[in-house]
Amino acid sequence: MKQQPSLSAFFRVLVLVGLAVSLNAPAAVAGPDQEDQLGAWYMAFWTASIPSSSFGFQGDVQYRNWNIAGDLEQLLLRGGATYSPKNSKARITLGYAFISTGAYGESSASFSEHRIYQEGWLPQQVGARLYLQHRFRYEQRWVDDQDFRTRYRYALFANLPLNQKDLKSGAIYLAFYDEIFLNGQRSIGDGREVEIFDRNRLYGGLGYSISDHIRVQAGYMEQATDQISKGQLQASAHLAW
Repeated sequence: MKQQPSLSAFFRVLVLVGLAVSLNAPAAVAGPDQEDQLGAWYMAFWTASIPSSSFGFQGDVQYRNWNIAGDLEQLLLRGGATYSPKNSKARITLGYAFISTGAYGESSASFSEHRIYQEGWLPQQVGARLYLQHRFRYEQRWVDDQDFRTRYRYALFANLPLNQKDLKSGAIYLAFYDEIFLNGQRSIGDGREVEIFDRNRLYGGLGYSISDHIRVQAGYMEQATDQISKGQLQASAHLAW
């Protein structure tokens, strides 16, 4: 009988990979106040399937703050059409996103980004109660005052129910994810360059399934970019029909 990998070993590897990427990010060049300020992201994610069809929709709204509330970092609006092959739990998405980014502190300056993305989503169950999701995303980005850019993203999500074996109604669960971002090119115009490594996000939190279709989560995420490393509180709702 094939032996299943231990959960403790899995989470040790997940955390160590995320920390290694974060700690090896380039040194911060922004002011220390920005790094020390704890941020907060408030988010809602949704998916909807068309009955008797392989097609559906998905999207999310994210209100991100440089601080707990009031100093807008980003407003992100994203949505797309999905396709799930027959006899498969995988999902493919073609979508669009609009992002408005505000300056840190008292400045009201902002800039906008339009983005088209293609995404592959692959769920996986390990053992009796560890639920993984692999997300692969390719983005085409039009950012104010920059040349056309692309970016590659890979995220590994892990949910571990504590009081029952599944994530259905009443489940209390631990939630983890790690996501790495890589730029498709270094030049962004006017002689400016970015690193190939763009950022890494490492998250841990606690979730609760209100029903089979609605879950809520709260946790902490450490984001290391090519310039700074910053902590973020996260509160999110996840809806599926």
